Amino acid sequence: MNRYLNHSVSALAVAAVATIQLGTAPASAQDYTRFGIVEDVPGACSYASIDALDYSGRTLNVITHAIPVIGEPTALHAEQFSELTGATVNVVHVPFGDLFQRIMIPFQSNQNAYDVMFYASLWIGDFNRFLAPVPESFQQTSGMQDVTDSFAGVATWNGQMIQYPMDGDRHYLKYRLDVFQSPEMQARYLADTGNELRVPETWEEYNQIAAYFSGFDWDGDGELNYGSAEVARRDDLMFSAFISRAAPYARHPDVGGGFFFDLETMEPLINTPGFVRGLELFVEAQNSFPPGGTNFGLGDEIFSFGGGQTLMSYSWDDAFIQAQQENSRIRNQVAAAPLPGAYEVWNRDTGQWDTFEEPNRAPYMTWGWSSAVSAASNEQEMAFNFLCFFSNEANAAHDLQIGRFGVNPYRNAHFDVDFWQGLGWDHDVAQTYVETLSGMEQSGNRVYDLRVPGVGQFMSSLANGVAAALAGQMEPQAALDQVAAEWADIVDRIGEDRLREAYANVVRLEDFTD
Repeated sequence: MNRYLNHSVSALAVAAVATIQLGTAPASAQDYTRFGIVEDVPGACSYASIDALDYSGRTLNVITHAIPVIGEPTALHAEQFSELTGATVNVVHVPFGDLFQRIMIPFQSNQNAYDVMFYASLWIGDFNRFLAPVPESFQQTSGMQDVTDSFAGVATWNGQMIQYPMDGDRHYLKYRLDVFQSPEMQARYLADTGNELRVPETWEEYNQIAAYFSGFDWDGDGELNYGSAEVARRDDLMFSAFISRAAPYARHPDVGGGFFFDLETMEPLINTPGFVRGLELFVEAQNSFPPGGTNFGLGDEIFSFGGGQTLMSYSWDDAFIQAQQENSRIRNQVAAAPLPGAYEVWNRDTGQWDTFEEPNRAPYMTWGWSSAVSAASNEQEMAFNFLCFFSNEANAAHDLQIGRFGVNPYRNAHFDVDFWQGLGWDHDVAQTYVETLSGMEQSGNRVYDLRVPGVGQFMSSLANGVAAALAGQMEPQAALDQVAAEWADIVDRIGEDRLREAYANVVRLEDFTD
């Protein structure tokens, strides 16, 4: 059988698939370890099952993110799928800034350009009408049945699964376990501040600890250390960092009906006191950033915390996984914890701050990559088999171990301490990681992204406002007042009813009304 793959690929992807010999006979059903997996896991989309399919002479067109994040595992699994089935798989890699339009333009012009798309899950608000529903047979596979409720919800629109889960993203706190547990640092912090050194329970406490540990060499490597690495660059997901900080002040556990908007009126809530408090603390935190930290993007945050420069960080898994790489000098000296909370939470129903005995937590289930099949595709069966293979149990276990791949836990089976210990993580480190991520799945006060048509316009407006406050060009209240006015204009342009219908999907996830 002629097995080949046409795609653009960098040296990273070439290295990732170097063990795969194209043009050879079908792999043995007994041994698929040459594909880089430990062993095949029996199931509907296992290596053996996919090996039994014959797609010779047929073509699958795939669009994905640039290598390495998501783009590299796409290239790897496309090559494997091609060898196993005989299909020609064309993979197009696109930088993030261009990915939305490269998918959306063919949709809008009725072109059948791609069978399979990998993209940011919050774009479902724009893409939903162009996507093929996931067939029931694929929803019943063992891998799909194990997807957590929250990420199955992310893949669902108006009660129908139209995205194929293959990643799970959320924000949580990462911190240097060795520093927080150091008797010397505990004694020093207590003597200087009068407070015990503990994992921060609130964002106020986070800022205080970060400020204290900025500007001296607390890890003894001859380089200055700092308190916090945060995504603060306007055009690099900074708005997600702001939402993590604002969420516990603005997401009241007893007030439903919308976090970003009032669902009934579609009035923006982005300038209400809870969001303003979060922005004020974000502005304050800049004093604890490393040099250049006010312009940190996600990559900078990953390597600042993951490389040992900073005491704490919060965002996606990448910085934590970076710190836990085999060659990391701080491996097993880090730990995970829930995002800090708030003792005071704004109640928009009463127009007052409510005080809590325990900090209010608002876990942020943010972004996450997803995948889908185009409703216009003439190869939907093959496309869904490819996505099912991409995310099968063996491939998922492999991809979770490689930080640059961008695949993070999204199944219940991924919350297994033994799995992470098997990768060389200390038990206590693995325990904090598993407990933090699984605990978010149990929370009844979660926040999700704004998954509506025009989400890019809303987030661009928010990023501009937050950036103006961080730069000292506007006070936090004034900056968010301007954002709220811009959001109201966007609502008018797109249509209040259309946005309300879309936003109701988000509110159902947050308020557990499905």
